[in-house]
Amino acid sequence: MYHADAIVVGAGLAGLVATAELLKAGKKVLVVEQEPESNLGGQAWWSFGGLFLVDTPEQRRMGVRDSHELARQDWFGTAGFDRPEDDWPRAWAEAYLQFAAGEKRSWLREHGIGLFPVVGWAERGGSGAVGHGNSVPRFHIVWGTGPAILAPFVRAARAATATGQLRLAFRHRVDSLIVENGEVTGIRGTRLAPDDALRGVSSSREVVGDFEFRAGAVLVASGGIGGNLDLVRAQWPARLGAPPEHMLSGVPAHVDGRMLGISERAGARLINGDRMWHYTEGIVNHSPVWPSHGIRILPGPSSLWLDATGRRLPAPLFPGFDTLATLAHLRTTGYDHSWFVLTQSVIEKEFALSGSEQNPDLTGKSLRQLLKRIGKGAPGPVESFKERGEDFVVAHTLDELLGGMRALAPGVPLDGTRVRSELEAHDRALDNAFGKDPQLTAVRSARKYRGDRLIRVAAPHRFLDRDHFPLIAVKLHVLTRKSLGGIETDLQGRVRGAGGRVVPGLYAAGEASGFGGGGMHGYRSLEGTFLGGCLFSGREAGRAMAAAV
Repeated sequence: MYHADAIVVGAGLAGLVATAELLKAGKKVLVVEQEPESNLGGQAWWSFGGLFLVDTPEQRRMGVRDSHELARQDWFGTAGFDRPEDDWPRAWAEAYLQFAAGEKRSWLREHGIGLFPVVGWAERGGSGAVGHGNSVPRFHIVWGTGPAILAPFVRAARAATATGQLRLAFRHRVDSLIVENGEVTGIRGTRLAPDDALRGVSSSREVVGDFEFRAGAVLVASGGIGGNLDLVRAQWPARLGAPPEHMLSGVPAHVDGRMLGISERAGARLINGDRMWHYTEGIVNHSPVWPSHGIRILPGPSSLWLDATGRRLPAPLFPGFDTLATLAHLRTTGYDHSWFVLTQSVIEKEFALSGSEQNPDLTGKSLRQLLKRIGKGAPGPVESFKERGEDFVVAHTLDELLGGMRALAPGVPLDGTRVRSELEAHDRALDNAFGKDPQLTAVRSARKYRGDRLIRVAAPHRFLDRDHFPLIAVKLHVLTRKSLGGIETDLQGRVRGAGGRVVPGLYAAGEASGFGGGGMHGYRSLEGTFLGGCLFSGREAGRAMAAAV
């Protein structure tokens, strides 16, 4: 037995932030985690470290004018809240926008978290001023990526463990929440055998015992469902078409959604389970850590995006513009993959790979390595995928490129004549500095932003010009990532049950709560809002728990 004031289920970012708030308030805390200690920090460790902030000095230095009002317009135009159960998600969205436009940056700095000076422009939209997308660049990359976001909270946990204020109980899998007289008073579960599996690697499920712990409050911060492909398919919404038969996983297998059902059985209300965020630019990891391990390409806007048969995607479905609209369109094509077609000049300037391990310059805070992004050649990890990745075709003639594409997708009727026609039409459109191709218009517009021109968007050029060769095609797969729905919570992170009543003693934060309220993003995300949602919801829940116990 171990007495604690509060129990936190899940040692990811949201759980660690809540724990830090509880520790600061002088509370004794127990954190339980089914995975080995190597996984401390959860998915955030793997992340690129992008954070959504509004009207920052970094934006202003790059010539970007932003405001809370503009960000709110973009968020609500993107979210599309339209359900009775969206009341708490709306409230969380409003609170998060206030945080992102207010104290978030200073709060990060208080924790020693710094920002890279060039602000990225993710989810650019394209469906009008009040529709989906970021009107301006808001994607602030943390200097040190995901590990740097985790660092202050991991340090706080380690220090409290040394004094006995905190116990980190790894290999403890929660099987049920203890409910007495309608109040959650603790947890029961299974102790798993010790395992020295590395971070992200699937660990043993051998049972060696059981446990029971009690406390004044329990926080569920166990993540979403992205590693459970069967559950992703079961909750896949009809509006996105049929789920793919073949998908890659962007998160480890232990991101399985177990605690969602366990919380529901204890009285929690689950909402918006059909809202999810998956990417269409996934590639097979040439050095996989977990099953079906995929990496996402973070693309600039210049690559031609073709469906599996070679038909160009319609406007405004350009790389980096509208993730879920692209996914919905591709699910109508009858195939599970699509293609980027580009040149060496494009890959050198525009390709980045999501994740801390794929960006050693930013993760390692190396200015020397970072300068290579501006110089000649693709970043090292990108070049490695070009050489070793099974989804890449590199060719010095168009016929060779088409042959390689057919070899990677045998049995799919790729229309080579159409691909050639699209490339030739693209090149003719460059004869003038104006024209009717909306993608080229978007590229030219993007280069007016200093950050894009510097490190993100290649100068427009003819793809069939040998000076920009080799030609490259990349086979793209659907890549699972985030759950946008989850456990319904109020603004204190208290779990709501049937009829909107509070479930006493139970709290939720992070992806398990849809990043706040059961889905503060609505149907779609503006990007940079997942880590931030974990930070904010974990902080608010931790403070509320500290006041309650």
